Amino acid sequence: QVQLVESGGGLVQAGGSLRLSCAASGRAFTTYSMGWFRQAPGKEREVVAAISWSGGYTYYSDSVKGRFTISRVNSNYVVYLQMNILKPEDTAVYYCAASPSVHPQVGTMSYDYWGQGTQVTVST
Repeated sequence: QVQLVESGGGLVQAGGSLRLSCAASGRAFTTYSMGWFRQAPGKEREVVAAISWSGGYTYYSDSVKGRFTISRVNSNYVVYLQMNILKPEDTAVYYCAASPSVHPQVGTMSYDYWGQGTQVTVST
C-alpha cells in the first residue's frame, strides 16, 4: 500500500517556476516507479513525467521536455516535479502516481496509487 499527497501547486505568471512535491507513505514506495500526470478541464489525464524506482530512468512528454524535471529521494519518500518556463497551457490539476513497474510508465492503467491532486494555474 502506498499513500500519496501532493503539494506545491498555486498561481504563477507565465515564465515562472513551481516545484511540486509528492510525499509517499508505505515502504513499497522505494520499489515503485512514479509518475506525474495532469488533467485540464474537459481533457483526459495525461502523463507529464515518470521516473524509475532507482531514479536512473526518466520519461518526459514532448510538451514539457526541457522545462520540467522529475526527481526522487527514496530515503525521504518524496518525488519532485520542478516546473520552469511555465505556460498558460500547463494549467491543470497535477497528480502523482505510483506503479509497481520497475521502469517509467506512461499509461494511467499502469499506476495503482494516486494522490488527490494539486492545482497549477499559469496566468498570462
